[in-house]
Amino acid sequence: MEESARTPRNPAVLFVCVKNGGKSQMAAGLMRLEAGNDVTVSSAGTRPGAAINALSAEVLADLGVDISAERSKALTEEHMREAGLVVVLGAEAKVPALDGVRVETWETDEPSARGIEGRERMELVRDDIHARVKDLAARLLGSTGREAGRGA
Repeated sequence: MEESARTPRNPAVLFVCVKNGGKSQMAAGLMRLEAGNDVTVSSAGTRPGAAINALSAEVLADLGVDISAERSKALTEEHMREAGLVVVLGAEAKVPALDGVRVETWETDEPSARGIEGRERMELVRDDIHARVKDLAARLLGSTGREAGRGA
């Protein structure tokens, strides 16, 4: 029997949004900040855009996270199966149900619904996603040891 590339010490997560240029890229970058190499991280979009959202990259850079070289990627069933855990950010992206793949949907804060735009909006989106990523990292890695306190 072929051994899986994933081990209990190396869980994987695939973050998904529509364009894979903002929220899912932010979540992936923040997970790398929180978990380092202890979690295999990827991201994808259901309808990938042409580029990374500049404001998303800018507000992540404030935390020392650089996503400027990332590229939008299309969601595939293979990527979903490789990760085993898919986190959908927002209500717009729809992913197929696949046997053996756990899907979580995060209804992220949308400050524009309260009239908040621009950099302030993106900082609030980042902070909401960051809190959720910290929680997910703790769940994936356990709340003991160095993993739980990274990026805090």
